[in-house]
Amino acid sequence: YLDSLGFSRQNIGRIYATIPIGSVIAPMFVGTIADRYFASEHVMAVSHLLGAGLLLWMTRIRKPGMFFVVALLYAIVFSPTLAIVNSIVFAHVPDAARDFPTVRVLGTIGWILAGLSLKFVLKPGEPVNNRPILIAAALSLVLGIFSFMLPHTPPTAKEGEIPFLQAFELLNDPSFAVFFGVSFFITIALAFYFSFTAIYLESNSGVKSENIGPLMSIGQIVEIGFMFTLGWFLKEMGMRWVLIAGMAAWGVRYALFAAGRPFVLVLAGIALHGICFDFFFAAGFIHVENTAPKAIQASGQALFAVLTYGLGMWIGSEASGWLNHWATTERTDPETGETIKETNWRLFWTVPCVGVVVCLLAFVLLF
Repeated sequence: YLDSLGFSRQNIGRIYATIPIGSVIAPMFVGTIADRYFASEHVMAVSHLLGAGLLLWMTRIRKPGMFFVVALLYAIVFSPTLAIVNSIVFAHVPDAARDFPTVRVLGTIGWILAGLSLKFVLKPGEPVNNRPILIAAALSLVLGIFSFMLPHTPPTAKEGEIPFLQAFELLNDPSFAVFFGVSFFITIALAFYFSFTAIYLESNSGVKSENIGPLMSIGQIVEIGFMFTLGWFLKEMGMRWVLIAGMAAWGVRYALFAAGRPFVLVLAGIALHGICFDFFFAAGFIHVENTAPKAIQASGQALFAVLTYGLGMWIGSEASGWLNHWATTERTDPETGETIKETNWRLFWTVPCVGVVVCLLAFVLLF
């Protein structure tokens, strides 16, 4: 959609970086609010109600600068909910390793439905449009209202404590510090997937825009199976090897994308999302839950979100935008006079692949 508005690749990368920027700015404050002052479900509700209005505003914007500003405002109210929703779940389930995946898998199903919905709102041959964002606004409104019905999760921190600052005490554990450090650096590479896979599928593999969402849902369909079995893998393999497998899967994915031919390799790279997400992000949230003291669990989740969804994704989104611009050349079609963009996708995907391998080696040696 942003490409159809004529936004440059740097602008696209920068706009995709708004969620990471919001994940840096907001959780350190909103996580503290949820830990100290307000019930977590109320913070969730207000965040998504505000988000609905901002998404609706976004559908009317045609300038990259203003789009960035409104997207950033949306990111600031949305991104804290990624950590808060986990703290709500962990507060009400008896066994995190056993019960969290069976709840989290419903988010995966929601992601699949969102991807499949694009097939119905973007008709074949029709220009890309803002209908997916309108759907997001409506869903945000529904979710905001529904959040008031979530189980009551009162604040747990004591008066005078600053939970987010206390969460930094987790870094005193050397193993935990390595986990956070490697998670931060590897997430820089992971941002490349979220920022440019859609454009890659359309421009390199010839996938039509209305089929991109359903095609990428293959990853979430596979994710369901791994999410249901994550507890078993954690029990049999242990946290260390589950995280190693998750990181390695990202490297394999980028290698398959770099190859690009035959198309089945690209499909395999998308299908790896089950291992990529469940064995890294979902397992990471469980690791934080098992390590953080009860009084600062929301802020412990927020700190992990800041380093991964936040700083790592932010730097990675910006870097992917600049690298994609550098790897893209423009030429004019002599017959139509249209400007055609050609990207060296092999080079583009090789860079994050190498980054993942370096992070994986550091994790294997130090965690």
